[in-house]
Amino acid sequence: MLEPLGVDEATFAVYHALLSHPDSTPEQIAALVNRSVPDVHELLEKLRKLELLVPTWTNPEAEHAVHPRVGLTSLAERRRTELTRLLGELKEAEASADVVAEQYNELLTARSSGDVEVLKGRANASRRIEELALKARDTFWCLVPSHLDDTVHPTEKSPDFSLLERGLKLRTVYLQSMSASRQALEYAATIHRLGGEVRATPTLPMRLLIFDQELAIMPMDPASPTAGAVIHRTPAVVSVAMALFDAYWSRATEMFDPDERDDAPLTPHEAEVLRLLAGGAKDEQVARLLGISLRTARRITANLSERLDAASRFELGVAAAKRGWV
Repeated sequence: MLEPLGVDEATFAVYHALLSHPDSTPEQIAALVNRSVPDVHELLEKLRKLELLVPTWTNPEAEHAVHPRVGLTSLAERRRTELTRLLGELKEAEASADVVAEQYNELLTARSSGDVEVLKGRANASRRIEELALKARDTFWCLVPSHLDDTVHPTEKSPDFSLLERGLKLRTVYLQSMSASRQALEYAATIHRLGGEVRATPTLPMRLLIFDQELAIMPMDPASPTAGAVIHRTPAVVSVAMALFDAYWSRATEMFDPDERDDAPLTPHEAEVLRLLAGGAKDEQVARLLGISLRTARRITANLSERLDAASRFELGVAAAKRGWV
């Protein structure tokens, strides 16, 4: 019962004999535990390592067995400390194993060759798409054949919201069947009110994402959403992808009245840009104060001008004032 402390049955027998007969010689202990003298010597050495057999204070050449309450309690504490250390090392090893496994997985599943990047698995694809979205500058076109159901994220947590807030032009083609889901329909309506263009069509061939008209992301297997994705940067492939998008966009129908955008709430960036412009700030100052690029600042201003049908900054200010935005 003391095996967890490193004290097996044979070792305990010798320990018990020493406690019961403290002045016994190894030969006498061997007779008491019915073991050979060499075996007893080995077991005595084990007891020394366990600190259950220590030199006597009054005679360093003599030894005595430590009282069980002291010796076994101390041994238990040392074992507990050792196990805690080993558990910590195990957790670190598990974390390192996860890192190595992830790196190996990416090595196997994310091969890059010039203008083509292959991402196997939904997790790898999603991570990479999020990275690319952060780098997008101007436009984001997408075909979404999957049915948006009641699991859609709240708009404020949606990647679409982030893109719109940064001033990107967003065009999305959904399946008409999405209107069967109330929450999905509300999601699309919110994206529309925030300035995104939303259309619907009866069928779509596959999921397609196009960033800045420079790269196209397609599923590795259209029939298997979890298979992964392929990123194309080759101009010819991107051109074909854009032609495919344009074909479905042109024959898709508007889901909402374009005029409804006039009453859409401003994004935080839009509101701040209007406030700064009303105060006479130039594009460079707006970009610096908001911590955004000059290109983004100008894009937001252009989008607001288009939204309010303003031909100049003066007209933009007047139109914004009429709506109580500044």
